[in-house]
Amino acid sequence: MSDESQEVGLTADELRRLLATAQAHSSRSSALVSVLTFCGLRISEALGAQVRDYGHDQGHRVLKVTRKGGKSARVALAPTVVRSLDTYLEARTDGPIFLATNGVDRYGYKVAYEQLGRLCRSAGLPAGVTPHSLRHSYATESLRLGAALQDVQDALGHADLRTTRRYDRSRHKLDRSPNYLLATALTSEDA
Repeated sequence: MSDESQEVGLTADELRRLLATAQAHSSRSSALVSVLTFCGLRISEALGAQVRDYGHDQGHRVLKVTRKGGKSARVALAPTVVRSLDTYLEARTDGPIFLATNGVDRYGYKVAYEQLGRLCRSAGLPAGVTPHSLRHSYATESLRLGAALQDVQDALGHADLRTTRRYDRSRHKLDRSPNYLLATALTSEDA
C-alpha cells in the first residue's frame, strides 16, 4: 500500500468554487456538498442519514451517521452546514435527509456521484473528482489549518492513524516542517 492516496484532492480555492456552484444549483446540492466538504463524511454516511439523526448534543448541532462496520458516530456541524441543511429540509421531520427527485425515495449513490461530477465541471475543477475526493480534501485542509492529526482521525472515523496520514496531500511540504517552529521558539528574544 502506498503511503499517499492517489485520490484527486482539491485546494481551498477549488472547494470554495465547488460550494458556490452547488449553492447556485439547488438546496439539495448545497446541503450534500456542504456535508461532504465540511464534515469529511463518506458518501454512504451522508446519504444514509435520516432527518431524525439531525439534532442537538451538548450545545452542538450534530448529525448521527453510521460508519463503516455499522458503528454509530455523532458529527459536529459547522453553522454553514446547519444553514444548508435547514434550507434544504425546510420543515421536513422524517425520512432520509437526502431525497431523490421524486421527493420520496433516498437519493441514490450513483445519481449523487454523477451530480457531483456535473457540479465539478461547472466549477471548472479537475477531472476525476469523486465524493471521496472531498473526504481527502477535508483531511488535507483541516491539517493545513492546524487541526490535530488525532482530531482529524476521529472526525473521519479512521481506526488507524496511518490511514488519516495517507489522506493528507500536503504532508511532505517543507514549509510545514516543525524545524522552523522550533528554531523560531528557541531563538526569539522572548525565549
